[in-house]
Amino acid sequence: MTPTLIGIIGILILVALIFLETPVGFAMAIVGLGGFGYIISFDASLNMLAKDLFQIFGSYNLTVIPLFILMGQVAFHAGISSRLFYAAYKFMGHWPGGLAIATIGACAGFSAICGSTNATAATMASVTYPEMKKYGYKDSLSTGVIAAGGSLGILIPPSVIFIIYGIMTEQSIGKLFMAGILPGILLTGLFILSIIIWVTLNPDLAPKGPASSLKEKIQSLYGLIETILLFIMVMGGLFFGLFTPTEAGAVGAFGTIVISLIRRQIHFSGIIQSLLETTRISCMILVIVAGATVFGHFLAITRIPFDIANWVAGLNLPSFAIMGLIILVYLAGGCFIDALALIMLTVPIFYPVISSLGYDPIWFGVVIVLVTQIGVITPPVGINVYVVKSVARDVPLQTIFQGIVPLLIALLVATIILIPFPQIATFLPGLMK
Repeated sequence: MTPTLIGIIGILILVALIFLETPVGFAMAIVGLGGFGYIISFDASLNMLAKDLFQIFGSYNLTVIPLFILMGQVAFHAGISSRLFYAAYKFMGHWPGGLAIATIGACAGFSAICGSTNATAATMASVTYPEMKKYGYKDSLSTGVIAAGGSLGILIPPSVIFIIYGIMTEQSIGKLFMAGILPGILLTGLFILSIIIWVTLNPDLAPKGPASSLKEKIQSLYGLIETILLFIMVMGGLFFGLFTPTEAGAVGAFGTIVISLIRRQIHFSGIIQSLLETTRISCMILVIVAGATVFGHFLAITRIPFDIANWVAGLNLPSFAIMGLIILVYLAGGCFIDALALIMLTVPIFYPVISSLGYDPIWFGVVIVLVTQIGVITPPVGINVYVVKSVARDVPLQTIFQGIVPLLIALLVATIILIPFPQIATFLPGLMK
């Protein structure tokens, strides 16, 4: 068999293992190790495995992941998410679907100090779902909004997906973070607009809340101080070149702990729980990264990425049509594969294609994050839907997926806008020092 055929068989085996619910990191490592050993030698594959594991688990650059996860975990246990929701509700609670809009606002704010879509969805489900249920919101609206709003966690910086993409493609993580800000604001606005239209067309979905006084609105802003301060510290330091992304993660995590302790918003048990959750999530991510690295070396020797790049370059299609095909692959793949795993699996294949077509790699990073956001809320995987389901146990999955539809349209619109207007993503990175 040719290396290319072996590579195709390896990809099919990987997909089968994922469908059999084998942990994604282990599945990629198993296929990569076996495929590399079959083509080269099993001694060489074992040497490669040892080297890759040592490099990943000893990588200084990857320490940024647990740091930003710790930042988000401490923020959650300190009650920052609750204060974000309270402030958003005071300002927008009297709008059509005000609690749902406040949930989107709180998701956007929490995403700025979290970096994980699952963590954002889980946090907001525990904070906002009981409130929306108490005020008579229909389950389809409340759960759909939480699942979709949680997806902002991988677009608004700091984002774990941007970190992984930056390391894989050797792009500036700081510039990727900056590239996610304006698209994140755009998508947040589109989410809010879709809720207003949805509730206006069907007022039974969400009764209007009472309007808050100016004094109440001003008082609620007090709960935003720590979030704004942390965001300015982390993103401002990156923007002006004061520190690296890893140092930014350390500053953010340390700042969150200090602010929480000064304001006496977190107990010792909360710190311990934050550390445990950070360890669990970080290990999961690093295992996926390590497995993808092993699988990537297998793909490299099969020459599939380079063959695809050469094949695409020889097609008589305009570059936008090829970009459209790549986006369709991500849309389809996101329905079955976890967002992080999909990025790790496909970037080695499509990045050479994008480079040969002359597209901006920073812009492409934002586009695939937007497209994989669609995957985290669409069946059958739709991981955010299952996260929300774990909190809203009495709500059928079908109801949650129904509530996703209007927000899914907003995600598609955001992606379509970003393709002809790449400046939305590249403007802020272009200003960086």
